[in-house]
Amino acid sequence: MKTQAFRAAIVATAAVAALSVAACSKKTEEANTAAAEANAAADASAAAGNAAAEAGNAAAAAGNAAAPAAGNAQ
Repeated sequence: MKTQAFRAAIVATAAVAALSVAACSKKTEEANTAAAEANAAADASAAAGNAAAEAGNAAAAAGNAAAPAAGNAQ
C-alpha cells in the first residue's frame, strides 16, 4: 500500500513538473516574439530618425548653397 501511494505521488509530481515546464516554455516563446517585434519597431524608429537627420542635413546644405546667391543679390 505504501509503495502504491509513493508511486502515485511520484507520478503526480512528474505530471505537475511537465505541465510547469510546458507552460514556462510557452511564455518564453511569447516573450521572445514580443522582444523581436519590439526590436523591429526600434529599428524602424532608428531608420526614420536617420532619414529625418539626413533630410535636415540636406536642407542645411541647400540653405548654405543658397546663402551666397542671396548675398550677391543684395
